Amino acid sequence: MKILSITSRTVTIELNNRTIYYAKEVFSIYLNQVFIREESKNVFTLFDLKPDFPYTIEIGTKSISFQTKKESVCLNVKDFNAIGDGVADDTVKIQAAIACCPKDGCVYLPKGTYLVSTIFLKSDMLFYLDKEAKLLAKYERLEFPVLPGRVGAYTFGTWEGSFVDGFASTITAISCHNLSLAGLGEIDEQATLGDWYKDHRVKRIAYRGFGMYFKDCKDIEVIGLHIHDTPSWNIHPFFSENLKFLNLRIKNNPSMPTTDGLDPDCCNNCLIAGCYFNVGDDCIAIKSGTYELAKEFKRPSQNIFIRNNYMEQGHGGVVFGSESSGGILNVRVEQCIFKNTDRGLRIKTRRGRGRIGKIHNVLFQNILMDAVKTPFVINMYYNMGPAGGHEEYVWTTTPQPVTELTPMLGKFEFKDMLCKNVGYAAGVFLGLPEAEIEGITLENVRFQYDPQIEEGYSVMIEHNFKLKNAGLYCFHVKNIELKHVVFDGVLGERLIKKES
Repeated sequence: MKILSITSRTVTIELNNRTIYYAKEVFSIYLNQVFIREESKNVFTLFDLKPDFPYTIEIGTKSISFQTKKESVCLNVKDFNAIGDGVADDTVKIQAAIACCPKDGCVYLPKGTYLVSTIFLKSDMLFYLDKEAKLLAKYERLEFPVLPGRVGAYTFGTWEGSFVDGFASTITAISCHNLSLAGLGEIDEQATLGDWYKDHRVKRIAYRGFGMYFKDCKDIEVIGLHIHDTPSWNIHPFFSENLKFLNLRIKNNPSMPTTDGLDPDCCNNCLIAGCYFNVGDDCIAIKSGTYELAKEFKRPSQNIFIRNNYMEQGHGGVVFGSESSGGILNVRVEQCIFKNTDRGLRIKTRRGRGRIGKIHNVLFQNILMDAVKTPFVINMYYNMGPAGGHEEYVWTTTPQPVTELTPMLGKFEFKDMLCKNVGYAAGVFLGLPEAEIEGITLENVRFQYDPQIEEGYSVMIEHNFKLKNAGLYCFHVKNIELKHVVFDGVLGERLIKKES
């Protein structure tokens, strides 16, 4: 086993094995020779530890020792007159505790329900929620401050890959470092009670906020929390680096539009491990901005590691784009379960996204997919989202001139995977005639089909087509390599290659 994170009050451990999300069998955890609990997951967190204290974890014959971080002070928000009854507004009281918190201090929320709008965090602190503590977000948009898109040379608010005025999120951190949020507490956004989902793409005063928003941040950890019913994406780190999201429970109403789970955007070095997702859009969506933003800042998302997560419900499990103009590089997805998602891997881009950055060097390995309608989708004709996806320039299959607006897709590798109860197709890979997908490799992959499913659409394109129990549908893929790939119950050809 190895340590993923240590704070002053938590430790997060990952077992070194090859099982998917769950350990081979339930195991007992002992802490300093005291039995703590039985556990079944490969990634687990222990909470409510003493600061600056030595510990040894024992699991069977294995052990690992560590010391929690020092804590300068613990500030209980009740000492700042927070009420915690879910009726009184506690925003200013919690904000006062944060303002007073010295370097390496902890702001602690004990048992209670704390009604808030936006909480602004700062560097060098731990924000800790007791297991019976709940942040209850207001749902009226006028209760939230607005983050201006640009003020002179500075940028703050964002929406779908552009700097625009946006409502601040319930948890907001701007230019912070060495910041941890942890605990078994809950963040209830209550967005279904407001008007956030009405005409959800229309700007009304400002664009929708997120559950959590980290802008220009470094060395950030979010551990253990339950976050749900957000106005849009649950967690949005943007222009940030050295990020850890561990053992989170992320839930949104499946019928709510554009309620992604966790969207790293123009970020470097991000670990997502031990998390559970059940959302109304994509579970994890890696982004890197629109063409205009990428041209100005040239910030790819890169070095993204996604391990031991469970993705249940959602349009896609791990998704790239559609705002991906800065490029997405070096992504590894391992030991994950995808269940009842529309797609497993989903890449969505189109002409106009540009070639400032490339989507390249992607590995999916040791994955279980169950009842995923189409395990693999790479779509260079994506027609949804902001205006521009329905033009002939986007959807035509006639070769277009290669310009700086032509997206580039590199190589993708899928290994050691079982895909059970496949619905529409094993995979749909749609490249551009003037910019083919460079390479796709599948090795030791088994597809087992659900013959009872109705035919349906695997991709979002302007002139769509339905599939049922199909093999791998390839359009302008330069090289596709199959090694030990099995199709149980496929209708028609295993590999369908089209060039026009």
